[in-house]
Amino acid sequence: MEALKQVAAGDNIPAIMAALGQAARAAAHHLSLAPEAVKNKALLLAAKQIRAHAAEILAANARDMAAAKAKLTAPAFLDRLLLDEKRIESMAKGLEEVATLPDPVGRLLARFERPNGLVIERVATPIGVIGVIFESRPAVAADAGALCLKAGNAAILRGGSESFNSVSIIHRCMIEGLRLAGLPEAAISLVPVKDRAAVGEMLTGLGGTVDVIVPRGGRSLVARVQSEARVPVFAHLEGINHVYVDRDVDLAKALIILRNSKLRRTGVCGAAETLLVDKACAAAMLRPLVEMLLNEGCAVRGDVATLAVDPRVTPASDEDWTTEYLDAIISVRVVDGLDAAISHIETCGSRHTDCIVTENAAAAERFLREVDSAIVVHNASTQFADGGEFGFGAEIGIATGRMHARGPVGLEQLTTFKYRVHGTGQIRP
Repeated sequence: MEALKQVAAGDNIPAIMAALGQAARAAAHHLSLAPEAVKNKALLLAAKQIRAHAAEILAANARDMAAAKAKLTAPAFLDRLLLDEKRIESMAKGLEEVATLPDPVGRLLARFERPNGLVIERVATPIGVIGVIFESRPAVAADAGALCLKAGNAAILRGGSESFNSVSIIHRCMIEGLRLAGLPEAAISLVPVKDRAAVGEMLTGLGGTVDVIVPRGGRSLVARVQSEARVPVFAHLEGINHVYVDRDVDLAKALIILRNSKLRRTGVCGAAETLLVDKACAAAMLRPLVEMLLNEGCAVRGDVATLAVDPRVTPASDEDWTTEYLDAIISVRVVDGLDAAISHIETCGSRHTDCIVTENAAAAERFLREVDSAIVVHNASTQFADGGEFGFGAEIGIATGRMHARGPVGLEQLTTFKYRVHGTGQIRP
């Protein structure tokens, strides 16, 4: 790490990043062999450090918030950037919860014996080095670092310039946990410069030292990572999530689920962005649903049927159906039944999280089977699209691809596997 500090002092971005990659690769080997008790100790000590340095974290976050407000940053972005005592405590508890989870490394995934007597085992192993590129959420530094550590991976964290002060203090707490537990500090590395060229270096794979990239941020960041990365990527581009209100619906339940899906936190990727209402129940259901949204301060952009129920509704454009607002705005459309709802989601959605609200078990089963999203939900808020809510302790992100990791990326998704072959002298004929 001392060599890295010397390189960083020279402000040579390629050299800084190469040194980070090499140190992380060495740390990853150490972590792959670390006992579960040692990894847990590091997590618990890091949680203790976060609590001990809460005032310092809040002061750093206040500087980040002031700078962001000076740039007239959008309220949804500010909400993601903000830390308070409750969020800091949640961060610390997240580390402690990850420590209680079973160690995913070394799990026996399969075991079988061949006719020639060979015994073959498939065993979970760490991926190696995981690069995490994120923007405004400072807590990602703790969540990602904790999950990578518990799964035996080294992490290279690159936070956005807007959260640099907050992330630096959080990272320091994580490093202190590692040090006190006797683990290498490079197990959780932070890119020490704000220069965006560092992102480009990470996307190259840092000379083969980075195995996977995980982007957490807006569309432009994720699109760049997916376009330029030379290593595998776990990511979702957008959370264009739908709530479909079916004809066989309990209105009170639909109101509660829709309110939470859209308005609990509008700036999270699990927030609903489009409401679809079955034409068969629209006469009874559309007005109360739309009025609830409007009265709660949510702008509604609707189709012709939705425009007719309240003068505060504004016309939806074609672009609205494929927009992730991350704000108190929602698009609303009346559709001709379940087939039309599924077709709309297939055409306009982002395969992140989609929900059906219905008392019809057959309709729910069809929706859950046919909607090809990473997370499909029946009669519950889309904002359960979260690793903590899935019991993963935390998440490093949501993945909408079809390879390896899909949905919340937690401990199991941060492992790969290898085959162990046990023989008694067999050779191939």
